[in-house]
Amino acid sequence: MGEKIRVLIADDHAIVRQGFRQIFSETEDLVVAGEADDGAEALQLARQIEWDVFLLDVTMPNRNGIDTLKQLKKEFPRLPVLILSMHPEEQYAVRAIKAGASGYLTKQSAPEQLVTAIRQVARGKKYVSPAVAEQLANAISTDTEKLPHELLTDREFQVFRMIAAGKPLTQIAEELNLAVATISTFRTRILEKTGLKSNAEIIRYGIEHGLVE
Repeated sequence: MGEKIRVLIADDHAIVRQGFRQIFSETEDLVVAGEADDGAEALQLARQIEWDVFLLDVTMPNRNGIDTLKQLKKEFPRLPVLILSMHPEEQYAVRAIKAGASGYLTKQSAPEQLVTAIRQVARGKKYVSPAVAEQLANAISTDTEKLPHELLTDREFQVFRMIAAGKPLTQIAEELNLAVATISTFRTRILEKTGLKSNAEIIRYGIEHGLVE
């Protein structure tokens, strides 16, 4: 048997991390070598130990998955990062791949798919589903065909989805550890880029495009 693939799992739900441990215990080559329950801890562990694959949840406290991913790729460009999310692929997959992820899986994926994906990215390859591959091809084709929300930066998109979920700016500011004035600036940019006029229109747009949890 060859060397084991050392995986770090960054997810703020202990039950999810336990589920992964169970899946990997049934393989001969994968081992959970560490766990983090937020983005800040994941970065700390990345700086202390060498990993073969990072399994990173997209929505975590202190630092979300996309922010953590960008920082990881900046400091460790060769580290394979597999993004795992409860969100449907169409919401985050292309953003994650563009930010440097080696692959994107939803938490509804079968265990076999997860194991295959980890083995693949550990070998330096990408892992995306056919649906994501198609999205990437479309994203590359032309920016003029983009939907309004696809013109937003990652942070603007995050704020956009929170407004679309009906959260007030004060709550968004608290959850993201940012000033209310900063969130208000993001909201202004969002309205400018999307051509929407109000929070009510953002909410309606979000529901129509399946962007609200």
